[in-house]
Amino acid sequence: MAHTCKSCGAVADHPGHLCDPIVEKLSCSYCGEKDVSVTHVCKAKLEAMKYSCGSCGRIAAKDEELCKPEEIG
Repeated sequence: MAHTCKSCGAVADHPGHLCDPIVEKLSCSYCGEKDVSVTHVCKAKLEAMKYSCGSCGRIAAKDEELCKPEEIG
């Protein structure tokens, strides 16, 4: 599902790639909390993050979720 940015109109598959996304209510797949923001980071999610993007700095659990993945030391 594509998401759109309220500010600039950019479109992305994941709302975390946009500066001000228009999204429906989200729940965290790591801790189960309901109605979280796209910038939500809980302890379980933080522990799962193994990669960062060398281009934009975004973090992810899987390297295929990033354009320039680099393993976090």
